[in-house]
Amino acid sequence: MSMGWGFGDGYSSAARPTLPGERGAVSAAHPLAVAAGQAMLFKGGSAVDAAIAAQATLCVVSPDACGLGGDLFALVGDGGGVIAVNGAGAAPLGLTQASGDGATSVTVPGLAGGWAAMHDRWGRLALADCLAPAIRLAEHGHRICASVARAAVAQHDRLVRNGAAGWALCGLCEGDVLIQPALGAALRQMGQHGAGWFYHGDAAAAIARAVAAGGGALAVADLSAHATELADPIAVSYRGCEVLVQPSPTQGILLAMALQGLAHCSPGDDASAEHLCVELTEAAFAYRDRAADGASLLDEALTINPDRASLRGGPRAYLHTAGVATADADGLVVSSLVSLFDDFGSCVFVPELGITLNNRAGGFTGGANAAGPGKRPVHTLAPAMLRRPGRDGPDLLALATPGADGQVQTLLQVIDRIVRRGEDLARAIAAPRWRSEGGALLIEESHPARPALAARGHNLAPLPDGQMRFGALACAGLSGGQPLAVADWRRENWAGVA
Repeated sequence: MSMGWGFGDGYSSAARPTLPGERGAVSAAHPLAVAAGQAMLFKGGSAVDAAIAAQATLCVVSPDACGLGGDLFALVGDGGGVIAVNGAGAAPLGLTQASGDGATSVTVPGLAGGWAAMHDRWGRLALADCLAPAIRLAEHGHRICASVARAAVAQHDRLVRNGAAGWALCGLCEGDVLIQPALGAALRQMGQHGAGWFYHGDAAAAIARAVAAGGGALAVADLSAHATELADPIAVSYRGCEVLVQPSPTQGILLAMALQGLAHCSPGDDASAEHLCVELTEAAFAYRDRAADGASLLDEALTINPDRASLRGGPRAYLHTAGVATADADGLVVSSLVSLFDDFGSCVFVPELGITLNNRAGGFTGGANAAGPGKRPVHTLAPAMLRRPGRDGPDLLALATPGADGQVQTLLQVIDRIVRRGEDLARAIAAPRWRSEGGALLIEESHPARPALAARGHNLAPLPDGQMRFGALACAGLSGGQPLAVADWRRENWAGVA
């Protein structure tokens, strides 16, 4: 019988505490997103209602990271199983060129379709209720935070070049109030007519016009043909705990491969385990272009040196995305990520909707992941879920972090701490991290394994603790039937309960 996930005595440490709830729990990439999710739980909504409310709020307050022009991946679990929601779109059928920026980088936005599929199946409140907090923030305004203001300055030329010169965000500074009437109106339309409204009529026509103006091929027909896929997740066993990840076309399979490899190792100490995790990460990323092969990649043996760094590299430097994890007292748990890919995605602006569109075609690489009409690129979005038997049904734990190629790495480290080391959730999430990127091993300065990793030949690049490359984990779930949530102290992540 499970003893729960380990609440720990978080109140006596610098780690953000694990919060126990009654109706439900929320962890998300912004405090206002957490508040929106809590409001749905207090209204009697489900974990999916809370997740949609939090995600919609993130689309308003974090337009650099996510939005209606982007994508959604989620794992939704209950006592009966876990379902993977693929809210990502395909490349245009008329694709002749794919790039990493501008109109030729846009694929069909899948977030709205993901909302529709999730709400139809698991929602208890009206969709308009779920979107109401986001609508209020869009129509009445919110003060922009430092990270969004910095991103708008850094991407100013891209935004202007792709039609966003008139966007109210351009020219604002930290603390200024951003009012987004067009986005508020779009969310109202979705609340009234359903999230599928986004793919038809005036909305689809506006998106197609904006892409065409920049020389892209995305057409109304591509939008109207979009469908959200529901599928079984990929599952691997790790020391008595079942780890579930997104199936194709996401990089979740790389996490499953690394965990499966780690399960076959017997590290002598924690420093050895860190080395093994780095090596397994880099070995798994050699298969990134084949992520569409899905579970069959679990048959591939990952060859590593247990004593010395191989210095293979592999993971890249992309950063953005926003995580939302929710749970309710009726046994529903959601692990999700919403994203535009790069800052503001393609920067292609749709004034009628007040949004920028994704640049997911930049996720095409080569081989099996080469660009092509109607194809979906391999996605970095990789929310995960842990499941094990509990006294009141299965204990479920949702884990989701931003960080592109860093997602797999952050999750690998945190899962190992929770499962193998037996650390409580708060300390496992707060602990120092590393990230393999571009041939170097980025590592938080306080990480205790730095000397041991250097001795094994890793090319260490120390960074200040909390640097954004190390992710920001959103975590919520059920332990012994009780909802719980815990936040990462990194970035603006927060947690709340109802």
